[in-house]
Order: sequence, then structure tokens, then C-alpha cells
Amino acid sequence: QVQLIESGGGLAQAGGSLRLSCTASERTFSPYVMGWFRQVAGQQREFVAAIFRSGSTDYDDSVKSRFTISRDNAKNTVYLQMNSLKPEDTGVYYCALKETIFGDGYNYWGQGTQVTVSS
Repeated sequence: QVQLIESGGGLAQAGGSLRLSCTASERTFSPYVMGWFRQVAGQQREFVAAIFRSGSTDYDDSVKSRFTISRDNAKNTVYLQMNSLKPEDTGVYYCALKETIFGDGYNYWGQGTQVTVSS
């Protein structure tokens, strides 16, 4: 059972930056894809960014050029660098992991970390 622990959330002003971290409990860390999602109360969880085993990345259009996803395999950690933050970036950010290319959806989710951006 893989556990994902997020950290780095908090309060930022519009235009500011935050960096989220997600550390996986497994010593062997080579999942097919790791992703970041966010959710606002009363709304569905939405995709933010993903990084694949190959190193390729994908972003939602709303965060392109502002957010950067990266990983450090030696530390079993994925990062989400968030710059030029906007109030609409506010939400609970979840890290997720999909072990293989097979099957639908992500296999493991973190507990979430709150990001609040004030105007």
C-alpha cells in the first residue's frame, strides 16, 4: 500500500508563489504517472498537472506557464511549483499516483493540502 504525503500548502497573495511536495512511502518509486488535482468545496476535483515515467508532463490550460511539475526519484517526491498565483487557484490540492499504464484512474491519493490565494 503506497501512502502519499503532501506538504507545502498555505496562504499566498495573488502573484505570489508556493511549492507543493508529495512524498511516496514506497522505496521503489517508478510509477507510470503522478498527478496533482485540486478541489474547491462543492465542486468536482479537477486535474492540474501530471508527470509521466518518461519525464513528459501535462498541464491544465488554466495553469500552463505558471505551474511546473517535477520529480526527484531519489527522494520519492513530486513537486508542484506554483507561480503567479491567482485567487481562483484556491482549493485543496491532492497528489495522486497511477502505478501502471493499465486500468482506469489513479491508484493512490494523498490526504490533500489547502492552498489559499488572497486577492
